[in-house]
Amino acid sequence: MAVGEKITISVIKADVGGWPGHSRVHPALIERAKEVLSEAQKEGTLIDFYVTYAGDDLQLIMTHKKGVDSPEIHGLAWEAFKKATEVAKELGLYGAGQDLLKDAFSGNVRGLGPSVAEMEITLRKSEPIVTFHLDKTEPGAFNLPIFRMFADPFNTAGLVIDPKMHMGFRFEIWDILEHKRVIMNSPEEMYDILALIGAKSRYVIKRVYPKEGHPIPKDEPVAVVSTEKLYEVAGEYVGKDDPVAIVRAQSGLPALGEVLEPFAFPHLVSGWMRGSHNGPLMPVPLKYATPTRFDGPPRAVALGWQISPEGKLIGPVDLFDDPAFDWARQKALEITDYMRRHGPFEPHRLPLEEMEYTTLPGVLEKLKDRFEPIE
Repeated sequence: MAVGEKITISVIKADVGGWPGHSRVHPALIERAKEVLSEAQKEGTLIDFYVTYAGDDLQLIMTHKKGVDSPEIHGLAWEAFKKATEVAKELGLYGAGQDLLKDAFSGNVRGLGPSVAEMEITLRKSEPIVTFHLDKTEPGAFNLPIFRMFADPFNTAGLVIDPKMHMGFRFEIWDILEHKRVIMNSPEEMYDILALIGAKSRYVIKRVYPKEGHPIPKDEPVAVVSTEKLYEVAGEYVGKDDPVAIVRAQSGLPALGEVLEPFAFPHLVSGWMRGSHNGPLMPVPLKYATPTRFDGPPRAVALGWQISPEGKLIGPVDLFDDPAFDWARQKALEITDYMRRHGPFEPHRLPLEEMEYTTLPGVLEKLKDRFEPIE
């Protein structure tokens, strides 16, 4: 490979067993997934790979030349998750295979339970990327930080002072209930963008693209977010969606520090305990991606990489392993205390319309015949 050639970066994750409960991934699962991907690398399917965790989710990061939505790559990920599930069952881990919602692989893991973020890009002379791995939350948790990276001049100075960024970016926004999408321009349609993505449980940023005149081709994404909703596949609550994302940085894109800066504010996201509560998104180093307090609070891990001219993953750098994010973590803990004191009351617990696919309807069902009309 060389500069100017196409390469695909795939981040695919699944919860195949927690240790203990919903806290983290057992090392044996990581090792089993590594064995599967290592064999694929020897056979030439993968250029490079890295296996890690975030909370109870097994995370596969892969580079290859098979393109987005490749049956070969998705089949490989499915095989790694299935093999790891076998280990989880042997160890008696909690929820073994819970994100593998269908029995058979059908060419693509989308709709089968795992979450996927992929982008096919043309390698630049230097290609820095960040992979984000969230636990105990939903895809809409990325709305605020991705918007700030690519549209907020108070976060990203390059939007003001870098001629390559000054024209702004295009946002692909999905309506995940109606299964529709719209592409909108920033800054021209900034208020319209915010009108949608502020409703984070329905409208989510899927991709960000450059505009005409940018050094990167306008049809190549510079950020991509997983948007899988588990309850839509299973028809009931089986865990929160725990999204992943890939963001390119530098050289006409947000600088690394501008990519990370939004997470210095621990904004409120949906998920947390039983997928039924609002809480702060806490940026943590990998060693602290082990949610325990009320199964939380929700966590964000950021791994930094350089993609070599050969497509190798140079890294990772554990980017939130930095005292500069200590204040954000402290603030998140203060918000955690405040929200927890609400107990079962909103706004800590999600509103009823978002509880439809949790276990709450089972409680309400037994009470329905006891309601009587008010005269």
